[in-house]
Amino acid sequence: MRKVTYSMGVSLDGYIHGPDGSFDWSVPDPEMFAHFTDELRRVDVHLLGRRLYETMRYWDTAEGLDEAEQEWAELWQRTPKVVFSRTLTEVEGPNTALAAGSVADEIARWRADGNGEIAIGGAELAAAAAELDLIDEYRAMVHPVLVGGGVPFFARGERRAGLELVENRVFASNVVLLRYRVVR
Repeated sequence: MRKVTYSMGVSLDGYIHGPDGSFDWSVPDPEMFAHFTDELRRVDVHLLGRRLYETMRYWDTAEGLDEAEQEWAELWQRTPKVVFSRTLTEVEGPNTALAAGSVADEIARWRADGNGEIAIGGAELAAAAAELDLIDEYRAMVHPVLVGGGVPFFARGERRAGLELVENRVFASNVVLLRYRVVR
């Protein structure tokens, strides 16, 4: 059965972007980029919120990429993507579709078979999945910066979840990967 993962860059004070919407502090170094490429190889489907979908559209048409970026772009384009939006009526890009149902419906549909991962991207979408206890693993790439506010990585709901550390890693840029499995 496929597991559901939530992986995002996060500031030390817990935000995926700052109060002004910027996330320029989370640009990956080459070592991190290679890690993200390896991570993407394990993904069978990527569930995205509208804002992240719009940000990631870059990879569908980017030109002048170096070899590592080109490999990532090709993997991204091949990966099925399901976009959750209250405002979009259509989406573009290879292997991209609007969600036909709720986050629970889509996860159930994709979880049915296979061993790959269902990746969730976007704080609001991840919060909805977390509230339903649908996330199996959290992967926080903690960047050495305080941004003072913005969109939080973790949902601020009432639900408590026990976690078990399964990996930690420090990159040359002093970014720390914390990978936790949800204990059920």
